[in-house]
Amino acid sequence: MKAKTKSSRQSLYAEVTERVIAQLEEGRLPWVQPWNAAACGCAMPENVISGRRYSGINVLILWAAVIEGGYASQRWLTYRQAQAAGGHVRKGERGTVVCYADRFTPRAEAQQAQDEEREARTIAFLKRFTVFNVEQCEDLPEELTRTVEPPFAEADILPQVKALIDASGADLRIGGGEAYYSPVQDYVAVPPVQAFHAPIDWHRTALHELGHWTGHTSRLNRDQAGRFGSSAYAREELVAEMASAFACASLSIEPTVRHCDYIGSWLAVLREDEKAIFRAASAASKAADYLLAFAPEAG
Repeated sequence: MKAKTKSSRQSLYAEVTERVIAQLEEGRLPWVQPWNAAACGCAMPENVISGRRYSGINVLILWAAVIEGGYASQRWLTYRQAQAAGGHVRKGERGTVVCYADRFTPRAEAQQAQDEEREARTIAFLKRFTVFNVEQCEDLPEELTRTVEPPFAEADILPQVKALIDASGADLRIGGGEAYYSPVQDYVAVPPVQAFHAPIDWHRTALHELGHWTGHTSRLNRDQAGRFGSSAYAREELVAEMASAFACASLSIEPTVRHCDYIGSWLAVLREDEKAIFRAASAASKAADYLLAFAPEAG
């Protein structure tokens, strides 16, 4: 039974990683808005019953499912939740498998650790569960299926991003011709808005560099010591790229590719470690949440 559980866990890591690798090989980044904006508004996927947003690797899985299903909603629920709400999943519909990661302490290990007066060792586990888009269901209450309001106009979004940056207290320096984050001096540099093809691109770039900023030792304490061209450097770029995409989607800004030239190094990292995309997506969610905590609440 244990071997089966381990095999199932490994196959899920491999299954998701292989899917992301295939998308990267096609030149499509799964954390950049992959759906038709005209059909589905820019947003983070959420559980329509609890209102809780999905995070980490589940964001990429559900964004991809929106494309494959052609859905106009980023709202999901389980089979039982649909029934409890008074509706049901339409016959013949296939759900989307997402996952839940956690750790547990076996009873024997807990007892042995107590006898030896040490910390008990925990075991990581990955649990699958299936969700359905609200468009795959019938007879759900209207409040669960009504069309989500369209994204804010750009003119409304930009002040929101500025307020987030101001509230974060980040040392953001505007000027020069390069966008980067200096871990040693702990500041973000971004060229002036006029240097970008479109003003909104400045905000996407700023959020990417602020994604790096969250990794400082005084904040989320990620490993940022990797040199350019190294696997560690590629991993951190992957985290910042997805953190920006998650933050953009949360603020109704369409994500874009900023570092498409890193695709080769990202592929190398993913092929080397099937858990890399899980770790990067998890770290990106934490980084995006850290930044979004500074965003003003919607009035």
